[in-house]
Amino acid sequence: MTSRKIAQRFVAQERPEGVGATVRRAIGVRKARNFSPFVLFDHFNVPKTAGFPDHPHRGQETITYILKGKMAHEDFTGAQGALLPGDLQFMTAGRGVMHAEMPQEDNTQGIQLWVDLPEKLKDVEPRYRDLKAKDIPVGKRDDGVLVKVISGKALGVDSVKDLAYTPVWYLDYYTNKSLYGGNKIVQDIPQGFNALMYVLKGTAEVQGEKIDTNEVVFFEPEGETVEFTPSVDSDSQIIVVAGQILDQGIVQRGPFVSVNDRDSYQAVLDFKEGKNGFERAVGWSSEIGKPMTEPEKILPETGPAQKYELGMPLIVVAGLFVFLIWRFVKRDKQKQA
Repeated sequence: MTSRKIAQRFVAQERPEGVGATVRRAIGVRKARNFSPFVLFDHFNVPKTAGFPDHPHRGQETITYILKGKMAHEDFTGAQGALLPGDLQFMTAGRGVMHAEMPQEDNTQGIQLWVDLPEKLKDVEPRYRDLKAKDIPVGKRDDGVLVKVISGKALGVDSVKDLAYTPVWYLDYYTNKSLYGGNKIVQDIPQGFNALMYVLKGTAEVQGEKIDTNEVVFFEPEGETVEFTPSVDSDSQIIVVAGQILDQGIVQRGPFVSVNDRDSYQAVLDFKEGKNGFERAVGWSSEIGKPMTEPEKILPETGPAQKYELGMPLIVVAGLFVFLIWRFVKRDKQKQA
């Protein structure tokens, strides 16, 4: 089998998100706008006084994996619940959803992954599938390597079921330094899937390169496996994610993911006017998001799809520049008179 080569690597970038929250973003930044089918990868750490109050989504699925603490969820359908360490929630936004995600304990940590929906499924009704920690199959090696098979296959173990519309493999690897002897981990990747790995804890080596904590590695699409060797000097935790490449455009405008700029603008309009999937968002507010909900601050503006959105701002800036020149010339003439 051929091992996939590194396409690029970098440390996930810290940035503010939601209200008072900080995330390390690996996808959805300048170095990696997207990585089909993935649109966003955030490693978050949220104090109890912060969070992600009422906000919309359209066109994607979100996979939220809680590593520490407790995260409450509530949406405009009346659905609500909480995720504990090791739990996951697969949310399909489809044609539109409005929800809030708020930590119930300090330093709630986790990963949120946005997965693009195939164009033919962009208009499905929103849905949720929860996966509890106790129900996740675990694969083991004799040398202290352990993997939680959230979705896909690893170490001869299959996941419980497919929970996303877009085929995704999601694997959480651990090594124990007291047992692990440094043997390479070889993970199969299906043909037609993009693959990445993110180091949550410890370090690892990939093709002779040291990968540090909070660093992401994107692999080339050619090859049947990804291979990595965690450090023997410390415990490690490494996330491996792979997903089926979608042959379609990706235009992200804030929380809306579309295949073209026309649909992207339409999503903003539909949300503002409360139609085409956002009817229940009109006048709705969550209980868990109070009192920090600020609707005017969650509307998408430019987002990563800047090439589609800078036309009007440039016109405004140019107009202002011309106006200032005109005022300056007029004032100068008045002085001369």
